[in-house]
Amino acid sequence: MAVVMKSSNPTLSQKVFDVAAQHAGYGPSMTISGTVNKAGLLMLMVLATAAWSWNLFYTTHDMAAIGGLTMVGAFGGFIAAMVTVFKKEWSPVTAPIYALLEGLFLGAFSATMELRFPGIAIEAVALTFGTCLCMLAAYRAGLIRATQRFTLGVVAATGGIALVYFASIILGMFNVQVPGIFGSGPIGIIFSLVVCGVAALNLILDFSFIEEGAQRGAPKYMEWYSAFGLMVTLIWLYLEMVRLLAKLRSRD
Repeated sequence: MAVVMKSSNPTLSQKVFDVAAQHAGYGPSMTISGTVNKAGLLMLMVLATAAWSWNLFYTTHDMAAIGGLTMVGAFGGFIAAMVTVFKKEWSPVTAPIYALLEGLFLGAFSATMELRFPGIAIEAVALTFGTCLCMLAAYRAGLIRATQRFTLGVVAATGGIALVYFASIILGMFNVQVPGIFGSGPIGIIFSLVVCGVAALNLILDFSFIEEGAQRGAPKYMEWYSAFGLMVTLIWLYLEMVRLLAKLRSRD
């Protein structure tokens, strides 16, 4: 008996597919292969703009040259993501915009981290894609299933992490630092390991809901929307991998 799940990724929730299913049967339907292709295109867009902002930094060696790109990419990407979430039928346009803007941010961010810790970017990329492939293999083999208990645990853990980050941002405005978890000590490394683990488990929920959308015959634009949701998780996982590696390097 199938269990109805709710993804902790806000872009891939049960409500999204419930609404989309109301419009199923009125045109081409979402497929898994179509979603994979869209995800591949979004990844190429991220890599293209990331390479551009990365090369800009290493050509000029000027932090100010990429400072604006970091802001444009971060805030522009956030706005594009919010538009995509609330207007999912616009995702064939807004998802590529999100990917291009996030690429600007990731390239600039990665370049600054690479300056401090040479080789960290390629290591983080390898770990991110390696983790994604392992999670996909485990999901396809049935080793990890998105059961109700599993999903509730991932949702709770993701929400807890979001609250910690939100609290740290608010406290930072008052020059108050959260001790331990953002440092390179044992507590900070354990925290980063936990966050990377939770981000990786979110991939299982993403795979499950992409498969469910295809089975329900969701509209074709949901391929772009689902690919966008998967990209959100992958970018989060990459950023957390960079933070974890930076903490480990700081201890050397």
